[in-house]
Amino acid sequence: MKTPSVESGQSWFLRNRMSLLTVAIVAAYALFIEWFWGWSVILEQWAAVGPRPVIGALILLTSTYFLRTWRIYDYFPRETAGRFATLFRVTQIHNLLNIMLPFRAGETSFPVLMRTEFGIPLTRGTSALLVMRLLDLHALLAAAGLGFAVAAPNAALAWLVWVIFLFLPVFAFAARKPLLRLGAKLLPRKAQALLHEIENGLPFDAVAFGRAWAMTIVNWLVKVLVLAWALGLMGVMPMAASFGGALGGELSSVLPVHAPGGVGTYPAGITAGAVAFGASSERAALDALAQASVNAHLLIIVSALTGTAISLPLGRRGQVRS
Repeated sequence: MKTPSVESGQSWFLRNRMSLLTVAIVAAYALFIEWFWGWSVILEQWAAVGPRPVIGALILLTSTYFLRTWRIYDYFPRETAGRFATLFRVTQIHNLLNIMLPFRAGETSFPVLMRTEFGIPLTRGTSALLVMRLLDLHALLAAAGLGFAVAAPNAALAWLVWVIFLFLPVFAFAARKPLLRLGAKLLPRKAQALLHEIENGLPFDAVAFGRAWAMTIVNWLVKVLVLAWALGLMGVMPMAASFGGALGGELSSVLPVHAPGGVGTYPAGITAGAVAFGASSERAALDALAQASVNAHLLIIVSALTGTAISLPLGRRGQVRS
């Protein structure tokens, strides 16, 4: 028979196992960086760049969090009216949890927080999040396609395909009803629940969808360009490789397999993307690229922490709306 203290200890461990796993992996990552390069070498890159560009990049990255919040504010206009500050705090907590918890576990916080603060049902919050994540993935793939279109031998055909892909969400929304009916016929019964969730999460009309789609494009464009600029400052060349590295890192952050804090997966995504877009694969160049990818990853984490620190004093927890 277990004593109450033992049961209490086991209960605490079970409740906090995800946080403990995150802390352990981040600590191991920090030790690996110290062993492989040394933190002094990593931080020398920041010293070489200088404080002004670093502060400018942080400001620009943090500004994208306000744009993300505006997208959700516009998505739920009735429930969030007049409570932008509270919504900003909710989105920042969700963003930080999503970064720090493994395997996209932090995503579950969004519908829970939206229900707690604004009275939005869990199913509707989950459905809207699913649609927004699909828009995020599309925007990143469209940005990646931009790089391939620039380098394509048949420029006219490449740009035509890219433009069609860019407007694919608009075409899909316009034809959503027949597409959903077709999907219901073709997909197995278990998968039809996903279609129902997507339908419930769509904006009410074409104008609202257009705003959500446009804000998604602008948000990711700003973030990718800022990261590409930062990688360029840290010596990732050519510029196309910096752009590819930024895309690779952000794509790794929206895929289902995501390490706690993006440890390992985010820098690996940057490295893979940069090499795919023309970075040198020689050993010395790869070593420099790996250091730059770690610093870019740190920049993302610091910007998330900055946004969260700004948001916490804002918007005291209000009464749940019915």
